[in-house]
Amino acid sequence: MTRRLAALGIVLLLALALARVTAPAAGPRTTALALGIALLAASLAGDLLERARLPRLTGYLLFGVVCGPYLLNIITRPMARDLQLIDNLAVALIALVAGLEMNLGRLRRSLKAILALAGTTIGLMYVALLAVLWAAWPWLPIDPAASGLLRFAQAAVLTTIVVSFSPAATMAVIAESRARGPLTEITLAVVIMAEIVLIVGFTLVVQLLRHAAGAGPGADVGVSALLAWELIGSLALGSLLGALFALYLHHVGREVSIVLLFLCVVLTQLSRALHTEMLLTALAAGFVVENLVPPEGDALKDAVERGSPPVLVVFFAAAGASLQIDALAEVGVLAVALAGLRMLLLRSGVMLGTRLPSVPDPPGRLVWMGLVSQAGVVLGLAIVVARQFPGWGLRLQTVVVALVAINQFLGPAVFRLALARAGEVGGADRQVPSTSA
Repeated sequence: MTRRLAALGIVLLLALALARVTAPAAGPRTTALALGIALLAASLAGDLLERARLPRLTGYLLFGVVCGPYLLNIITRPMARDLQLIDNLAVALIALVAGLEMNLGRLRRSLKAILALAGTTIGLMYVALLAVLWAAWPWLPIDPAASGLLRFAQAAVLTTIVVSFSPAATMAVIAESRARGPLTEITLAVVIMAEIVLIVGFTLVVQLLRHAAGAGPGADVGVSALLAWELIGSLALGSLLGALFALYLHHVGREVSIVLLFLCVVLTQLSRALHTEMLLTALAAGFVVENLVPPEGDALKDAVERGSPPVLVVFFAAAGASLQIDALAEVGVLAVALAGLRMLLLRSGVMLGTRLPSVPDPPGRLVWMGLVSQAGVVLGLAIVVARQFPGWGLRLQTVVVALVAINQFLGPAVFRLALARAGEVGGADRQVPSTSA
């Protein structure tokens, strides 16, 4: 522990000195060198937190914040933008692994439990949060003067965003923990189902909001069509790419790592060009591979999970550097209150769901701990609202950013604790012999 702390301090001082010396004449080489040192330090920070029985992902996030623009400025804003391509590749790889975890035969056995938990949790959260936000709206620093249908629609938009989860963070914790078991499968399925519900629900509440604000029907149809395409187009594109990759694995099966990287690049580029949701696209691709060629899918999953740590370092260190600390300082009290209420409702909804006979009790009670994280598409939806309603929408975006910053730190640690309690950490390692046999 002492040696790792010393190594972390040396690397951090080296990165800080390099950033200060090369700042006047920063170029691609110096940027890459400073970034590489910062990511090495993030990996050391992850090792230290793992020894403290916390997820390495939290260490990556924390060090990303320390090295980011708001503190030491080792990872500057231009560097964070340069990391976007690598960040997208990481999300694609993480989502692909998550899709490989979704075996149709296993999911069919727990379908009733998944539907029960997702329905009770999302339903309770939505009703309770909407009631609280509507009642407290005149005192919130968003648009206190709103009334009637507009106030209801604004509260519904914020409720929809707050209720959402983070599939990317959930998948990353599973990959980093090499977890496998009932809790892993149920939590992942609930998060993915909630992502689909989020897209559909956001489409409906945005329509209501535009109607209440007196916006024209043209833009209304445009938002609906865009979100519908993000859902349907993403699943269709991912299924096509997954089927092609499954055929390659089954009939060729050579240089799989290179072809997998190429697939992730294709996923990110096509998703950007076709305006689909990359996470859903990669998830669908992994799902198709796992269910078309299960033996090859299991082998691919084990190989990717063993090689995922460097990808996770980049992904979460960049996420930490991108967190807007100034937003947390501006509306910190409201964000903390929303985060606390959200966690309370998460736990209450899951506890209500476990009372149904279709839900297995021991893993079911822990599912709420895998639903805390927020990121990714949540911030994108807040940006959509801010662009269409520049006044109060910008203030709503600030609240959402602060809420995401809190839940992004809490979520991985809480979910890792749940996986440890369920005895599923390292479950993939324990199942490797039976798979190969």
